Amino acid sequence: MAREHFTRMDQSSEAQWQFILSETQQEQSLVPDRILAMLRSLDKVYGGFGVSQLHHALQTATMARRDNASDEVVLAALCHDIGKAISIPNHAQIGAEIVRKYVSEHTYHVLRTHQDFQGRHYYEYFGQPGNLRDAYRNEPWFALAEQFTDEWDQQAFDPAYKVLPLEELEPLVRQFFGTFQI
Repeated sequence: MAREHFTRMDQSSEAQWQFILSETQQEQSLVPDRILAMLRSLDKVYGGFGVSQLHHALQTATMARRDNASDEVVLAALCHDIGKAISIPNHAQIGAEIVRKYVSEHTYHVLRTHQDFQGRHYYEYFGQPGNLRDAYRNEPWFALAEQFTDEWDQQAFDPAYKVLPLEELEPLVRQFFGTFQI
């Protein structure tokens, strides 16, 4: 089919949508490379921390892997701050939405709320309540969010920590992000 396009969806045809689907599937094969590029871009993002956000992501993922977390949780640990490649203040929501179609609902919520869980460790310094995680106490993913935040994420700022290289975690990125999702 030649590259036909429509100017209004309500005047489109099934053939046009089948072409769009085919093109979308081809584009989807590039998503793992785009995710990896976003992660690599975090090597230049410090935001005042003593390590780059890439090192932080790798350290969080390495800690999760060493604690025998599932592949999905290790991937989430690697990608939890990927939104910082776009906006630091909105990073949790951005990152959660990037991975939403590729992880379970529980893992999505852990990433979406990880800032509220971390608040226990520093929000008081900004005059904010540190107990925002309590709003999620009855959620089925609460324990995972606490483990993620308290055991891995908030501890992952050590420049001397021996992290797994991104290349070793790349197969997870390709596995999870390489599938087509509508």
